[in-house]
Amino acid sequence: MPDLLVNLLKLPPVESPNDTAVNIRRAQPFELTPVREFIEKNFSVAWADEISVGFANKPVTVFIATRENRIVGFAGYECTCKTFFGPTGVDENERRAGIGKALLIASLWGLRELGYVYGIIGGAGPVEFYRETVGAIVIPDSEPGIYKDLLK
Repeated sequence: MPDLLVNLLKLPPVESPNDTAVNIRRAQPFELTPVREFIEKNFSVAWADEISVGFANKPVTVFIATRENRIVGFAGYECTCKTFFGPTGVDENERRAGIGKALLIASLWGLRELGYVYGIIGGAGPVEFYRETVGAIVIPDSEPGIYKDLLK
């Protein structure tokens, strides 16, 4: 999966999901445990570890989607590396409601607020989604993800 580059000066406005019962907001430090539990249950321990880094940042660099105070999605930035978006995920039963898109845009605006002009989406799965949503472009020769090269 390639890495993508996003021009943060050309972001669409922050928007709410299609379902108005879902709230997108920055996570609070005291929510680390329930967010980790959600990620471990629905995705992976590795992603939960990455998101933990976002809870140590000031401000917290994790957004969550909630429905009736239940976590249904998450997105982090500056968790893997500086200026990186991700990891991100939405509960399988909540997909196709615009939640992932809202989390993505909120997180990229968070990167922009930190002063970055470009953001990186590492090891992007749904390249077309990122291209259409935020104008992301593939970074040439980025297979299988530049951040993995840092671990060698």
